[in-house]
Amino acid sequence: MKSLFLVRHAKSSWDDYKLSDHDRPLMRVGIKKTGRIIKFLQEKQVRPDLLISSSATRAMETAKLMAKGLSYPVQDIQIESELYHASIDSIFSLLSGLSNTLDQVMIFGHNPTFTYFANQYIKPELDNLPTSGVVRIDYNVDEWNALPLADTEVSMIVFPRMLK
Repeated sequence: MKSLFLVRHAKSSWDDYKLSDHDRPLMRVGIKKTGRIIKFLQEKQVRPDLLISSSATRAMETAKLMAKGLSYPVQDIQIESELYHASIDSIFSLLSGLSNTLDQVMIFGHNPTFTYFANQYIKPELDNLPTSGVVRIDYNVDEWNALPLADTEVSMIVFPRMLK
């Protein structure tokens, strides 16, 4: 079984108009809400084998928070610039290249693609995967390149507002 955790980056700041979209940092409220998600994942004993982040500042900062909270080495976070403006196909392409020794992978990225990706497996569909939201999809396969044809189960959908 292979498990994919889709994690939308935490709430980010639009305060500095000089920054490009790619370079926007997290807001304090985004950090706080991500903390609630981390606590939930700790309680569920989530231990990903690999964290992969978009190159955008807000995604990388979210990945670092999550890594620290889940006892994953921050320096081992893999940065993939293609996740910044990813398509569903580019996510599948990234995943298909992973080592089959990895069973649980957590990727950090952006909407609308993460909502579209999750909605391939969720009925009724999500209107929007909110910031700091996590969707876990379990694939009944032994190889990452077999994901598109796998039997699946969505075993976790969690948003910060669910964890008050």
